[in-house]
Amino acid sequence: MSVPVPSDPAAAAFRELEVLIRHLGEEVATFRKRAQQAEARLKALGATPSGEASAEERVAALEAENAALRARLETAVAQNEAALERVTFLRQQHALGGETP
Repeated sequence: MSVPVPSDPAAAAFRELEVLIRHLGEEVATFRKRAQQAEARLKALGATPSGEASAEERVAALEAENAALRARLETAVAQNEAALERVTFLRQQHALGGETP
């Protein structure tokens, strides 16, 4: 099946222009939708109900909590290592038949 060749070059150019404009309109609609979604996300981050912390304050609070949790974890790891060393020592003493202090 062959495509009919337009007899008028102006008509072919007009059809091509119509297709290009349609694609351009679709792209603009896509960009508009993305821009509206981004604006909504920014608005949700910046606008908070009364009494709630802003996004920056929430991040700062979470970072402080994270630092406190890391400190607690380091303490727990150190205590665990000390207990493990003590258990290892006691097992060695028991295996050797020695007395524990």
